[in-house]
Amino acid sequence: MKLKPFVTLACVGLTAPVFGAEVTYRNDVKPFLQTNCGECHGDRSPILAEFKLDAERYKNEKHGPRFDAYESLLQIIAYPDSGAFMRRLDDGTMSADQKPGNMHKHLGETESERAANLTMLKAWVGAGAWNLNRWKTESGVPGISKEQMDKLQLMY
Repeated sequence: MKLKPFVTLACVGLTAPVFGAEVTYRNDVKPFLQTNCGECHGDRSPILAEFKLDAERYKNEKHGPRFDAYESLLQIIAYPDSGAFMRRLDDGTMSADQKPGNMHKHLGETESERAANLTMLKAWVGAGAWNLNRWKTESGVPGISKEQMDKLQLMY
């Protein structure tokens, strides 16, 4: 029984130097998204529901669904478009075909920069919460489980 608290503290201590402080939307994620994703997903882009009505048009115009606010970002992480954020940014290690998501290249200029930014985003999403599952099973991708939803941290 005495070992469990020690293990927990040891794990927390191992991650602290990597991130310095807790990763939050306000301090870490929002500035990153504004810089790296704002051109196509900023305030000129449609909200998710509008994007889904005419996705091809918006893709041709180089616009994806808007996620310039915390609430709109949660729609492509948790619900209704569960896992979309992770599927598009993943480095391929989570997918069956081992191919990076179509937006992985926008995580940074170099592979090391992309890896560092992906690590930051995964820390923000929550330990063990990064998954590619959809809300419901679709196209061979399983639906997200309650256990997976419970792991989401997404600190503001």
